Parts: sequence; structure tokens; C-alpha cells
Amino acid sequence: MSDHHTKRAVGIVAAMLMLVFGFVLGSSVMSATASNTTVVAQQAPVQPVAPSTESEKDFSTIYNQVSPSVVSINVSGTSTDGSQFQAAGTGFVIDQQGHIVTNDHVVDSTSTIEVNFLDGTIVKGSVVGLDRDSDLAVIKVDVPAAELHPVTLGDSDKLFIGETTLAIGSPFNQRWTLTTGIVSALDRTISGQTQYSVGSAIQTDAAINPGNSGGPLLNLQGEVVGVNSQILSQSNSSSGVGFAIPSNLVKRVSQDIINTGKVEYSYLGISAASGIDLGLIEALHVPNNTQGVVIGQVQPDGPAAKAGLKSASSNDVSTGAEPTSADIITAIDGLKIKDMSGLITYLAIKTQPGQTINLTVLRDGNEINVPVTLTARPASISQ
Repeated sequence: MSDHHTKRAVGIVAAMLMLVFGFVLGSSVMSATASNTTVVAQQAPVQPVAPSTESEKDFSTIYNQVSPSVVSINVSGTSTDGSQFQAAGTGFVIDQQGHIVTNDHVVDSTSTIEVNFLDGTIVKGSVVGLDRDSDLAVIKVDVPAAELHPVTLGDSDKLFIGETTLAIGSPFNQRWTLTTGIVSALDRTISGQTQYSVGSAIQTDAAINPGNSGGPLLNLQGEVVGVNSQILSQSNSSSGVGFAIPSNLVKRVSQDIINTGKVEYSYLGISAASGIDLGLIEALHVPNNTQGVVIGQVQPDGPAAKAGLKSASSNDVSTGAEPTSADIITAIDGLKIKDMSGLITYLAIKTQPGQTINLTVLRDGNEINVPVTLTARPASISQ
């Protein structure tokens, strides 16, 4: 190619580049100085994108299915010191009579309960009953049955570690927020609103924050397997360790509250010593794979005391030394238990006051059977 043609080609390319860069720069200038122009380029509206992966489809389907059942709860009241307070939480509809499950700590001591539905409906709620021991409550709203969408309560006994979980709630008052995670652990013991503990709690790493309280923890079938209740955090925000009250306990508590306005639990009358460790195994001369509840104290005149159950000696307890003898409960009605969580759960869900249970007890190296007739749980005594 001649120099003339080469220069001409380069000139054409340069001109084209100037046009291209001139358009880009011109657009930038127009954008920056739009207030001084009469023509502004309009961006095409963003079209919603459909879920593309199977997990996205599952999560989207579950959210669309369950979110109309989830409510955002705003409460107000007067604190014990006379100051006014406002707070927020979550709940979910369990029947077409307008009953809603939430946490006791969301609605306890409140004077006004405002219930917000996904479709924009806002109504007042009234307390049907509170159960401080399980940190559960049932409230009621006056809404036509056709406008209520009850959840399906699943079987929390069928959960497994690693199972996918979803939480819907109002973290920091950001309503109908969906978070996902897995079941991180099972059979945790968490505190209720009293000195009694809640057994078989579900640990999950689905993000749970203030405002999620009372909301549902879901499986991939869209069933409620727990009620989000607590987080373990030094900053009062999600750190990947959240806890939910198991749905099988929720079923029992909610029905008792609806039917009678209260919940009565069975009472054994013991407290547990520290967990089984190597020191205890060596002191009690039991097999290294022993699991169960080491009885730390037996309440006087309680069911356990009347059945002859024995605790670690008072001297051992007071000095902090390993006990040289103590009963270890290893099973209830033939069902093996690993720790206090299993014992609490069995008593709370499977038994009623007045019922007689059979405990398998390891005492001085021998396995014995001890029948115990349970009574109703006192208001202010240990488990």
C-alpha cells in the first residue's frame, strides 16, 4: 500500500475513533450537566429476571408460598420503670381462626399489638396466652378466614445436621426478609423466659437478627420446623449462631394455649450436674462412652426424691470435687437420652402431669429401672 493510501486509511480510523470517543465523552458530559440540557437519554427499564438455578427456584417458591402467612408485629407498652417502649418482631398464622404464633418476649407486657400482613392489611392483635417457659405466645386477629393463610407445621424430630433452612422475618424492622442457611446442630438447650430451659433447640447459621424473633424457620418443603428465638452474639446481631424452638414443642404449646389458655408441664424435680467428662468418668468408674444426665441435685419432696433417685453428695457439690457416686439417667421409657436437652424435651412434649415414666438409671456401675410419677411443674423451682 502506498504512503498516500496508508495515511488516508489511518486518517479514516482516527476519525472513527474520534467519533466513538466523542460520543462517549459527550454522553458523560450530558449526564453530568443534565440540568442545563433539554434532552436527556433515558435508560431502558430493568426487566425482572426469573430464577435460574434449582436452589433459587426452591427459595423463591417457598418464599412466595409462606410469606403471606408471616406477619410483622409492632408493639408498644410501659416498662417496669415507667418508661414507654416500642419494639418489633415476627409471627405466623397457624389456623383460619386468626391464631398467630410468636415469641413470648415479643408481646409480653405490651399494651398495643399491631399486626401487619404482606398484602398491606394492618389490624390489632390480642394475647390469647403466654408461655414464658418455652418463650412462646399465641395472639389472635379478627380477619376473615379466606384472607388467612396458615402455615404447615413440620416434624422437628426429622431434621438433620446440614439440612437447608430458611428464615423469614423483620430483622431491624426490614419486613419479610428471607435468609438461608443450614441446620448447624440439634438438641441444643437454650433459656426460656424463666429459670426453666428449652430442650431440642435447633441451631442454624441462617442470619437471625433483632426483629426475627417469633418468625418461622423453614425446611425445603416450606414447612415450619422451628420458631426463631435467640442469637448467640456479643454485638446483638447475627454471628451465624441462631436458635429456634422446635416445631414439635410449638404444636403442643400452641394447642394448649388455644384450648385452655395455659401450658402445664411435667415435673421430675432434679437439676443436672456438669456434663459427663473424663474426670467424672474416672471418679464414677463408668464406661468411657457413657451418655446421660448426671443428677446434681434432687428437690426435696419432688417426684424424683419420692422415687428414690440419688444425687451427687452435697460435699462434692459444695467443694467442686468430682462426685464419688451419683445416679445417671440414661433412658426414659426405653428411649436413650444423651444429655439434659433430651430429658427436658421428652418431659415437655411426651408427658403430662400425673403420668408415670420409667427411668433407666446407672447407679454404682449397675443399671436399674426406676418408675417415677410426675407432677405439675412448680412456678419457681428448678427442672
